[in-house]
Amino acid sequence: MQHDEYESLDGLGMAALLKSGDITTEDLMRCAVELGRSRGSALNALCYEQYEASLELARNWQPRGAFRGIPFLLKDSGLPSTRFPSSLGSRLLNDTTYECNGTVTNRFEQAGLIAFARSTVPEFCMGATTEAVRNGGPTRNPWGLDRSAGGSSGGAAAAVAARIVPLAHGSDGGGSIRIPAACCGVYGLKASRGRVPMGPLRGEGWGGMATDGVLSLSVRDTAAAMDAIAGYEPGAPYACPPQTGSYLDAVAEAPVKPFRIAVWRSAWNDIAVAPEPLQAVEGAAELLRGLGHTVVDSAPPPIDYEAFVRAHACILASNIVLSVDTRLKLAGKSLQADDLEPAMISGYEFGKTIGADEYIASVNRLHAIGRAMETYMQEFDLVLAPALTELPVKLGELSMQRGAFLELRHRVSRYATFMAVFNASGQPAASLPLFATSGGVPVAAQLVGRFGREDVILQVSAQLERAAPWRGRKPAF
Repeated sequence: MQHDEYESLDGLGMAALLKSGDITTEDLMRCAVELGRSRGSALNALCYEQYEASLELARNWQPRGAFRGIPFLLKDSGLPSTRFPSSLGSRLLNDTTYECNGTVTNRFEQAGLIAFARSTVPEFCMGATTEAVRNGGPTRNPWGLDRSAGGSSGGAAAAVAARIVPLAHGSDGGGSIRIPAACCGVYGLKASRGRVPMGPLRGEGWGGMATDGVLSLSVRDTAAAMDAIAGYEPGAPYACPPQTGSYLDAVAEAPVKPFRIAVWRSAWNDIAVAPEPLQAVEGAAELLRGLGHTVVDSAPPPIDYEAFVRAHACILASNIVLSVDTRLKLAGKSLQADDLEPAMISGYEFGKTIGADEYIASVNRLHAIGRAMETYMQEFDLVLAPALTELPVKLGELSMQRGAFLELRHRVSRYATFMAVFNASGQPAASLPLFATSGGVPVAAQLVGRFGREDVILQVSAQLERAAPWRGRKPAF
């Protein structure tokens, strides 16, 4: 198989060729490995590569699932895998191994997705840019090598945009699927809280804010992946309304009725939104009107945004303390200056000051935002909002080498203003790669749905993809 044919296909397109016998799983894996060695290295998007072992696995693969046997990446997020160690982008946690697979890892494999490497992340997956010291340098955006690929699923987004794989695992606890999807011009859906299981080693991440998913070239690939990984796991602490049908079937059909969609053009606390994201929102609104939907300008519901940013930071810092102290205890050592990046050392020190009362109050703050958002959504089926408040930042601007933890969280809160609030509320949300600047820099809008209604987001996303196709845009780097 030639690279140009491989790069033209989404995951289900590859699966169709596998089913017809026109290509083999080994053919696909060989292309992925070759592109991983070249483009993955140039972008610094991959880690824990297992190229030869994965080629052997592909050679003997038995077709299964919707994707039958196509190349895939697991994020270096600590999702358990017996095949791949993990570091969470940290020198302290380097080469963590697992004795079992995560539930989602198994579901990916059952769907016919064959991982051959992990994708890079910032330290502890706590950055809006992927520039971990552990990885020897930044992960670069294929649309502009001086720009961030986003975070924390930055390596995944860069790899999908560069056509190394058509879809890749991501996770999102504060925008970590949607930020890099917006930066790299790919599709990224964050599912509702409780839709995707996190077992068997844990029940939740970051106070219920985090969830697993994928970034993809096409909406239908995300729909098929969601069909594979969604579904309640016995013992899970959260559940959402049950899925009523196949997500893949939903995206194949136009919505049965027009939806009522709120449009947000302003942010909390008068945070500025740059012209390009506002133009993307207006362009998406025009497309939605043309598709027959009712589009209504509206203001976001009032919330104490600064209090939320503090609560989010408290929950993250508490998790830094748990991760660091657990590793130090297992290693029988004390924390050294070069174990963590400066912002994470600051976050660890801050986390040590957080009392039980502030942690519980922080979780309660998330729940209050969930109630405020769901009350607001009673009038609307969807919200259309900016993805980011500005174009993808240049490398170094949000680095963990700059400033204290709380200062970094404050900067991120003004860049990804419309992201983490939906992790707090638990609502599904997707970054739509509909537009780009004249210079080719991606500019995304975001669709947000009612709790448990991924089907509506996917359905409308597919409509927009048909009205303004984005897969033909491919970076040349």
